[in-house]
Amino acid sequence: MSDVILSCQALRKSYGGIAATDDVSLEVERAQVHAVIGPNGAGKTTLISQLSGEVMPDAGRVRFNGRDITRLPAHRRSLIGLARSFQITSVFENLTVLENVALAAQAHRGHSFRFWRPARDDGELVGAARRALEQVGLSERAGESARALSHGEHRQIEIAMALATEPALLLLDEPMAGMGPEESARMIETLKGLKGDKTMLLVEHDMDAVFALADTITVLVYGRVIASGAPDVIRADERVRKAYLGDEAA
Repeated sequence: MSDVILSCQALRKSYGGIAATDDVSLEVERAQVHAVIGPNGAGKTTLISQLSGEVMPDAGRVRFNGRDITRLPAHRRSLIGLARSFQITSVFENLTVLENVALAAQAHRGHSFRFWRPARDDGELVGAARRALEQVGLSERAGESARALSHGEHRQIEIAMALATEPALLLLDEPMAGMGPEESARMIETLKGLKGDKTMLLVEHDMDAVFALADTITVLVYGRVIASGAPDVIRADERVRKAYLGDEAA
């Protein structure tokens, strides 16, 4: 089996004549963390939306596990092993932590949302939710109302919700968004704990997180890839330093 689990070739997406992604190609290897970085407006969220199926490209191809999924909608991609977290939190605050994660497992497996109470007592769904919470370090908070948890813990719940769908690949869109230094450090440790077990494509502005986690980094500027390689290679790339990293590469 190929080491490449997800790839895209020459992806293009334009809005009103402006290219959000312009001939973007990359490959994500199994059990690796592949980070996508770039300044605001570089096309990072458009790229991850094309990979997850929320946005259809104008041109180009997306392949997952050797299968062309370019025109496959997001819910179908979820069923074959792609899970995405978003920049904006999507936790149901009126439910417990465990219920939020079990609900994600329920939705993934095609159960009806109308019958939440029986699902809450479904051992298989609850078991999947508890395993996911253990992976992100929230097992002891399972019975608490999600409303009682911090913003950073909400982000951990969302990672657990993605994990409960048993994905082959996690697409993480700004998992550190809105976090302070302490919460960011906790999230980095959470994601480090998943390395080797889960393949991750990470879009992130926090360079400490990127360089702590990534095996490969792709840099987008104005919708185009200007560099891709190991973290040390990216740090040393003069084009990247000028376009984005600046003093952070020193």
